[in-house]
Amino acid sequence: AVPRTRILATGGASHNKKILQVLSDVFNAPVFTIDTANSACLGSAYRAIHGLVAEKNVSLADAVKLAPEPRLAVTPTPGAEEV
Repeated sequence: AVPRTRILATGGASHNKKILQVLSDVFNAPVFTIDTANSACLGSAYRAIHGLVAEKNVSLADAVKLAPEPRLAVTPTPGAEEV
């Protein structure tokens, strides 16, 4: 089974619930946020960690399992996918 889509929002706009709600409604997916400084580098840092352990066949999920857990910010408005 394919896991359901999740959106991870970081940076300044991630503090604006209205922007997050639009993202959630447009993509019909829950939006999560992470409280972290320098979030623009977050994806690169995750991939760098994964690259360091790639020769050991470690999955990306396992490589970043100690990263801060995202928190649910908003979910799609019921019926939004029909609009």
